[in-house]
Formats: sequence, C-alpha cells, structure tokens
Amino acid sequence: MRKLLIFTIIGFAAQLVDGALGMAYGATSASLLLFFGVAPAVASASIHMAEIATTAASGASHIWFKNVDKTAVIRLIIPGSISAFIGAAFLSSLPGEAVRPFVSFFLLALGVYILLRFLLQSRPKNEQESFRPTKKLLTPLGLVGGFMDAVGGGGWGPIATPVLLSQKGSTPRKVIGTVDTSEFAIAVSATLGFAIFLGWEQFHWQWVIAFMIGGVAAAPLAAWLVKMIPSYLLGVLVGGFIILTNASTVIQSLDLMPASWIGAAYVLIIGLWISAIVYQVKNRKRFTAAQQ
Repeated sequence: MRKLLIFTIIGFAAQLVDGALGMAYGATSASLLLFFGVAPAVASASIHMAEIATTAASGASHIWFKNVDKTAVIRLIIPGSISAFIGAAFLSSLPGEAVRPFVSFFLLALGVYILLRFLLQSRPKNEQESFRPTKKLLTPLGLVGGFMDAVGGGGWGPIATPVLLSQKGSTPRKVIGTVDTSEFAIAVSATLGFAIFLGWEQFHWQWVIAFMIGGVAAAPLAAWLVKMIPSYLLGVLVGGFIILTNASTVIQSLDLMPASWIGAAYVLIIGLWISAIVYQVKNRKRFTAAQQ
C-alpha cells in the first residue's frame, strides 16, 4: 500500500512537471520502476497504459487553455504512432535483464540532457505567435520520438519539445501543449504494441492505476501553470532525479567502479545536483536584476 501511494505521488509530480515542461513524465516514471527492479518492457508497458489516461487529461486541458497547434499535432501523431508500435514490438522481444542497462543508460542520458538544457539556457524564450513547423520537420521527429519513447519508457517530450522550441516563431506555451496533446496517440499505439507482443497479463495494473490517479489529478493544474511555473528550475530538478535513479544500474552494468564506491558516487551526484540548483537560482536572479 505504501508503494502504491508513492507511485501515485510520483505520478502527480511527474505529470505536473511534464505539463509544465512538455517532457519527463515517462522518463521519470520509468526510472522509478527500473529502480524498483521492474523489467524494462514491463515498466514501459505499464507507463504507457497509464499515459493513455494522463495524456488524455493533459491534452484536453491544454486544448481548453488554447495551448495547442492542431495541425502540428496531426502531423506528429501519424509517424509517431507507427514508430511507437514498432518500438514496443522491438522491446518486447528482448530479455529484460539484458536490455535493462541499455534502457537505464538511455534514461540517464535523457536526464543529463534535460538538466544541461535548462541549466545552460541563458534566458527565457520570448513569446511569439507564429508557431508553424513544417511537415518535413515533424515527420522524422515523430518517427524518432515515438520509437525512443516506447523503447525507453520516456523520450517523446525530451526529443520533440526542444526540437520544436528551436524553431523560429515557436512559443513554449504552444510547443508544450502540442507535444503533450500528441502524446496521447503515442501512448495508445505503444500500449497496443506491448499488449500484442508482451501480453496483457504483464501489465502491473495496481501501478498503472496509481500512476493514472496521480497524473490525471495533476494534468489540469499543469496546463494552467504552464505560463507561470519556473520551468528553468523544474528542468534541473527533474533532470537530476532521472540521473540519480539510473546511475546505479549504469555503474554496475558497466563495472565502472567497485560496489563499495557506489555510495560515494551517489554523494557526488547529489552534491553536483544541489550545486546545479543553487547556480540556476542565482543565475536567474542575476538575469532578472540586469533586466530591471
């Protein structure tokens, strides 16, 4: 019961972050399940099942607050859904223990990327109103994002959001709403792939329901806070959490150091994480003061 309560809280927090940043629900949840020893395919399957409800709630909330470019959503979901189904089939065919280090390494890399992206971003992005990404961009983006999302249990947001934010005329509000809304189709497609190739009995329904409850509860709040929440700080927080929960698996699988040193490695990671948070807060205060 205590573990289910923890998963519900994590689901709430992960969706709150995802709805504000346009990324990290899957990566955060997958990292937690892998930390508890769940097989990668089972973890990804359970998360995507939960995401059917959470992304539906998130998408509806973003549509309500007019944060969505519907044309971009349609152009993303077709290639994304196809590649997510293929990714689920690929992951389901691999032995859990053999693939666990690779999935953890992918999630660790996502954590580093998320942390550095927000840590090194020098200033908030200016709001504009000409967000019109082309089909030439959205098709390959959907293909890569959908596959990596299914294989890693997360990846749609960390891949799609920064690419779209880099486009001329993009706005954080529209990008985040578009990515979160399109993720519903990716979650459905990946779940269908896992159900066919892995089997419905492999889903951990108690965990799925716990993640669903927490995520659905957070979705409207996240969509409302997308213009107000300090995303630069949340990005550093969630990136560090993903790194922390996957570091042990990567260190042990690659035999990077003796087991007795892992505790010291965790202390170092936590220390660097806290330093990044402090730096981010001070850096933003300096930037704000300079603008006044």
